[in-house]
Amino acid sequence: MPMNNHRSVNRGKAPARSPRPAAFAKAATLAFAIFAFASAQQAVADPLTRNQAKRMYDRLTGTPPSPAVLDQLETKVTQVGLADAALNDYTATVIGMVRDDKDFRGILSDDILYVGNSGPAYSATDNAHYEALESNNADLRAVLQPRVQSSLNGLPPEATAGVITSRAASEAFFIDGTNRAMFRFTLLNHLCRDMEQVHDTSRPPDRIRQDVTRSPGGDSSVFLNNCIGCHSGMDPMAQAFAYYDFDETVAKLVYTPGQVQAKYTINSDNFKPGFITPDDQWENRWRLPGLNKQLGWASNLPGKGAGAKSLGTELANSDAFAECQVEKVFRTVCLRTPADTTEQGKFDGIVSGFKSTGNLKRVFAETAAACAGN
Repeated sequence: MPMNNHRSVNRGKAPARSPRPAAFAKAATLAFAIFAFASAQQAVADPLTRNQAKRMYDRLTGTPPSPAVLDQLETKVTQVGLADAALNDYTATVIGMVRDDKDFRGILSDDILYVGNSGPAYSATDNAHYEALESNNADLRAVLQPRVQSSLNGLPPEATAGVITSRAASEAFFIDGTNRAMFRFTLLNHLCRDMEQVHDTSRPPDRIRQDVTRSPGGDSSVFLNNCIGCHSGMDPMAQAFAYYDFDETVAKLVYTPGQVQAKYTINSDNFKPGFITPDDQWENRWRLPGLNKQLGWASNLPGKGAGAKSLGTELANSDAFAECQVEKVFRTVCLRTPADTTEQGKFDGIVSGFKSTGNLKRVFAETAAACAGN
């Protein structure tokens, strides 16, 4: 399984109704852009029409954008439409946690979701609540409120993991397949790394599942030089999701504690001696000496655990997570990466501060100051 085929890490039956991963990533980016609007920065959002951009800015800040800001929004955001980044429980939770000065490192582990205070009630089986907020032009500054996630979706508190167990993320990445997609896109959206960038063939292969053939096309060197580089690190961590599935028949996330989802044993004939998943115990083998140790894993965490919540804590307390959040804010507010060594020094200082506090709202303010006038 060569790396250039790794875009299909969620192998198995293709999703029938889940949102496109690219659109889902854009929704996450939109949440950052929306908060930049609320901070009255000259931010770049995912593409909106001029009227849509003005409406969103008005709803979040309570004041109209200046002509210069509106011109900038209209000019810069030209990739996709607002419909591709619709409001949902994932996006609303990112917006709310930043607005409320929550420790953003909890975005992958907290028992929290943000909902509106009007319209149809939150449902674990559809997105009608957020669609109503959109269609009614709800003022997101006022209507978004934090709720205990486990009280909304029926998961036990210990099984909640922030936006990982949001309905939107579940529908996109726990549907069908093997649940590897949830790991890959969490890595991509929150650590700014795709599988190619963490490819390391020096990890032991003993936790790679049976569905990964050890001789793709009859050539074992393909596995040894390519497939092992991703699966040796990914499979031991994606085991954290062993009890989760998005059930299309009821259109909701289901959790089966103590019972591994059948998707973890599909295509078992590909390599019978391969790993058979017994539970949701995960291990981060990227902590071992090698390329991915430099992702900066927290020394006060054990690097292993059970379930999505503890894995989310592991990922969100890495240096890579902090750098990724600051990088996204910098690009949103400053419209570019750091321009010189002086600005890079400011960037590194902002990262250091975020690692200490988890306060992403402060990151927006400090980033705006770092590139002011440039």
